[in-house]
Amino acid sequence: MSSSTQTPTGTSVRARVDRYFRISERRSTFSTELRGGIATFFAMSYIVVLNPLVLSGADASGGELGIQRVAAVTAFVAAILTIIMGIWARSPYAMATGLGVNAFVAITVATNPEITWPDVMGLVLIAGVVMFILVLTGFRTAVFNAVPQSLKTAIVVGIGMFIALIGLVNAGFVRRIPDAAGTTVPVGLGFDGKLLGWPIVVFLFGLLLTIALLVRKAKGAILIGIVASAILANILQAVFNIGGSSAENPQGWSLVVPSMPSWTLPDLSLIGQVNPFGAFAHLGFTAAGLLAFVILLSIFFDAMGTMVGLASEAGLTDENGNIPDVDKVLLVDAAGAIVGGGTSSSSAQIFVESGAGIGEGARTGLSSVVTGLLLLVAMFLTPLIYLVPFEAVAPALVVVGFMMISQVAKIDWADWGLAIPAFLTFTLMPFTYSIANGIGAGFIAFVFIRAVQGRGKEVHPLMWFVAAAFVLFFGIGLIEQLTGV
Repeated sequence: MSSSTQTPTGTSVRARVDRYFRISERRSTFSTELRGGIATFFAMSYIVVLNPLVLSGADASGGELGIQRVAAVTAFVAAILTIIMGIWARSPYAMATGLGVNAFVAITVATNPEITWPDVMGLVLIAGVVMFILVLTGFRTAVFNAVPQSLKTAIVVGIGMFIALIGLVNAGFVRRIPDAAGTTVPVGLGFDGKLLGWPIVVFLFGLLLTIALLVRKAKGAILIGIVASAILANILQAVFNIGGSSAENPQGWSLVVPSMPSWTLPDLSLIGQVNPFGAFAHLGFTAAGLLAFVILLSIFFDAMGTMVGLASEAGLTDENGNIPDVDKVLLVDAAGAIVGGGTSSSSAQIFVESGAGIGEGARTGLSSVVTGLLLLVAMFLTPLIYLVPFEAVAPALVVVGFMMISQVAKIDWADWGLAIPAFLTFTLMPFTYSIANGIGAGFIAFVFIRAVQGRGKEVHPLMWFVAAAFVLFFGIGLIEQLTGV
């Protein structure tokens, strides 16, 4: 055999990986996917710290999950599902616990002495099973296809605004104003309109650097911004011993204090501690069913909205807004609720911070594999998490938010039946801190306005059904108040 027909093993493997993940087909490179995977990991790693803080408190009956155990299963579930998303669905979306659902279940168990953590995690698991069935039957994909293109674009814009707000709040650039301050303004700039503290300096440094690199079209702009900001944060912490934010130290780091902890052995004992039918036994079918419905609707549309936004930003949609491998993506997402409930880490779903990797150029599942492997390492090597504070990642989220918001020009503003629902969609996402709330308001408004215009026949039947479901979703509080459940 002549040397011209021989292919080195390394080149052959590289070519197979390229074809499998469609790296060249999607106009990406191995180095770009690697950078994207690392950027996504740093942008989302805070969830391993934050989720335990949300979930580890005692339930009303005295049960407690524990911070270390929740942290371990949070990282484990995110890692496994993200790797599956990369290898099987071949998509650049990371998976992790959804902050909307975990906050809801935490409030539920903290205020209701009749149910325990295993009971409410059982509801999450059941919601995941139902969603898995909806994907297998094609219902979830059909709902996605029934959404008008302008509303899909509005979802992208809304998620961009949501990501930007998350970044600004995480950095402390925008802060909630306590009710005790005697003002009706909910948020403001820094401390009483002033930017104070070294963490803000880190954020501003990262934001300006990232913008400068993007304007200069530098490769790896977002990742360089994160790494440079993290280095500065660690130097400042070492020199000034800034510490974490608290009532006594309001100008400290918002959550993660830059540090170098040692190796740790993960405690995965929460896996399997779930009671699928406990809530029904303790609350009754109606009350437990309503809770499960709220969880189902939230994870259903949070994930769908996030997927639409990220796929559009990555340029993975066709001219009709369809997404490649959408059924596989949705199946992995549905599995996230099942696995999250079964491990007491709450529902895992497509994580909006995947936009950091996509903004870096990630377009394939290889970036997700990189992110997932880093999450596995993070179970043991905690410095991977604690080296990067919120303030170092926040600039990436603000910049990605800008990229997504720029699609607002694609909305059909001449048709008020599309423009008003689109406006409600992208404004309510950040203002209510919920993707599902924005989508629900937009869907209801779209159906209502088309009916008022006498064009109800143009609305897909599934949109009528989903709008009715969202009316029930928003009316849960009134229903509980009127029925006493």
